[in-house]
Amino acid sequence: MLCFMNNFQLLYHALEKLGARQWAEILPIQLQQAFADEKHGDLSGWQNAIGEFPDLHAAAADLVNQVSIGAESEIDPALRELLEASLQKLHPWRKGPYCLFGIELDAEWRCDLKWDRLKRHIAPLKGRSVLDVGSGNGYYCWRMLGAGAGLVIGIDPMLLNVMQFQAIQKFYGDAAIYVLPLGIEDVPANMRVFDTVFSMGVLYHRRSPIDHLLELKGCLRPGGELILETLIVEGDAERVLVPQQRYAAMRNVWFIPSADALRLWMHRCGYKNVRLVNVTKTRPEEQRSTQWMRFHSLRDFLDPQDDNLTCEGLPAPVRALLIANVD
Repeated sequence: MLCFMNNFQLLYHALEKLGARQWAEILPIQLQQAFADEKHGDLSGWQNAIGEFPDLHAAAADLVNQVSIGAESEIDPALRELLEASLQKLHPWRKGPYCLFGIELDAEWRCDLKWDRLKRHIAPLKGRSVLDVGSGNGYYCWRMLGAGAGLVIGIDPMLLNVMQFQAIQKFYGDAAIYVLPLGIEDVPANMRVFDTVFSMGVLYHRRSPIDHLLELKGCLRPGGELILETLIVEGDAERVLVPQQRYAAMRNVWFIPSADALRLWMHRCGYKNVRLVNVTKTRPEEQRSTQWMRFHSLRDFLDPQDDNLTCEGLPAPVRALLIANVD
């Protein structure tokens, strides 16, 4: 099946060099199956939208202060209007913001705010191999590349997210950055090859959070670093919220622990040097509907009379950022 993607052959070589030969050997089949999976939605429509893009390669890019690819002066207004219309065909854009040839792609999430909260706490990424689990369309992957990472691999099972990444990558050009239509269960267990692993906004979607923590640990080389961001609730080490049905209108939220409970889980899983570096209440300024994500968003999922509660009467979203290491 035709798809617009990086040269995956370079990725296979990079994985072998990293010591992940087992994954390199099965990855071609995994990708073939993922891109052929009809459950992923309108793949042909997304591919056609990317095929409509003008043949542009950005002369300039900024991945350090933002994700900005191509200057406004590089294309004329008419071409920019056509490009924006084609990018809209990949709606909804959940993660961003991006700036493409002067087009301000204002996604649902202001991911730049989260990146600003975490970047000063993590080990320098220069030259490191990085795995971003649940990467979405790869916004954080671009920021990791901008921070000097030597290899960045994002995994996300939603094919629309992968196609959005490939749309951005088409203008940037080849680089050691990939977003694959896979989940953590598709990564061979206990390879222990990545210097840094990110898991942000994933843990509460897993039916077994302990298994997820162990899967992440198995991806890290000895001395590697985990950056974990997830929902939490107030309480002691025994406090864990288990929503009866939905949480903030989300159906697939299973466990929301307190920060102390989460630290205990991580210690029990064998993580070392576990530290809580940030706790932030999610606000509509950070997650909201835009012209690039026209569905309901956070404000619609909170109690209209009390923004400290969800529409179900549960504690409103608060997110914690934890960092840990492995032996």
